[in-house]
Parts: sequence; C-alpha cells; structure tokens
Amino acid sequence: MKLLIDKIEKEGTVLANDVLKVDAFLNHQMDPFLMKEIGEEFARLFSSENITKVVTIESSGIGPGLMTALALQVPLVFARKKKSITMQQDVYTAKVYSFTKKEENEISISHKWLEAGDRVLIIDDFLANGQAALGLLSIVEEAKAEAVGFGIVIEKAFQEGGNLLRERGYRVESLARIQSLKDNKVTFVEETLHI
Repeated sequence: MKLLIDKIEKEGTVLANDVLKVDAFLNHQMDPFLMKEIGEEFARLFSSENITKVVTIESSGIGPGLMTALALQVPLVFARKKKSITMQQDVYTAKVYSFTKKEENEISISHKWLEAGDRVLIIDDFLANGQAALGLLSIVEEAKAEAVGFGIVIEKAFQEGGNLLRERGYRVESLARIQSLKDNKVTFVEETLHI
C-alpha cells in the first residue's frame, strides 16, 4: 500500500534493528485519513469471506480495526489487556507476551461479543513474533468461531510471526512488509512495493 509505505519512509523512525517507531501516524497519534484507507484496503482484500466480526487487541489495533469494521459493516471487538470490574466472568482469555514492552498481559474478550459460528478477521498494527496474533487466535478458537485471516498493517517479515501463521494455513495480508531495519534504514520486501 503506497500511502502507508510513504508514511513509514517519511515519518517512521528506526530505533533498533528490530524496532520501528510509527507513533506519528499509527500507534500514538493516528492519521485518520490513512486509517480510513487501511480499513478500506482490508475490507477489499477480505470482501469474499463473509466476515461477521473484526477482532483486535487494545490499543494500537483499534484504529485500523475500527476502520476495517466500518468498511465491512460489522462490529469491532477488541481484546482488553486489563479486566474492568464489569468484566470478571464469562470471558475468553489468553496470555500474550510483548517483546517491545517486555511484559506479559492476559487479554480478555467477553463471551457476549464472540460466538460460535462467527467468521472473524483479526486486525493488528504490527506482526513481529506473532504473540498477539496467536493470543487472539486462541480466543477465537475457544469461542468456536472461525478465523478467516489476519490483516496486518506492518509486518516485520524478518521475524517469525508471519511464517508461524502461514505455516498453520492462515491467510495473512500485510499492507507493508519490512525486510530489514538494519543500519537505521527501512527496507521493504520487494512484493510490498508493487501492491
């Protein structure tokens, strides 16, 4: 997706060989026009899948997830990282380790919002080691819903997450696939540049 790649090149900052900071437009401050385009692109890519719910994890997945749900005209459900007092029972849970934050969270979704038979599109801002994706997948499976695929805004293709999901037979659509962050330079997987 050219608009996204341009944003990454102009406004992204490489902090380390495996860390890309995109808080100017994706996961702190959000560019609403870019989020709208991202949502429409995911909706186009998965339009034949009869999706009934979009699922993501708080908080950085909510922007692209909401815009995708809007374009698909289905609800967005986001996994919470902390249970509120109104969410203490009848929840699906999974443990997710964040390599960026160096912490483990238990994510939760209420039984009310995810049902057997739902056809779920999982959306997230980043795919690196795949822990958030696998945690969300675990919850979808526990609910006896079906994960029809993953929509990823930025995939770090040099890390194992994308391969883990693809090897399990899941469709993964990443709008920008990064081959490398070495030498403070973002290098994209060639195929991404032609989308």
